[in-house]
Amino acid sequence: MVEQTSHPHDPEEGLRAVLALRRLAEQVEAEQVAAARRAGWSWQQIGDALGLTRQSLHTKHGDVRT
Repeated sequence: MVEQTSHPHDPEEGLRAVLALRRLAEQVEAEQVAAARRAGWSWQQIGDALGLTRQSLHTKHGDVRT
């Protein structure tokens, strides 16, 4: 959890930070899914590791080159 400080935060700045983190997480996920597929992992194994279904992963990353 984020600790609150006595200084008010600018909501726009905070939301930009959330967006940047979300984009970074998506990029890291895509890179790691591709690496796992190259290493021979099944969609099921990757889904189990990420707490997602293999179907949702395949839909999102099915075009990954192995």
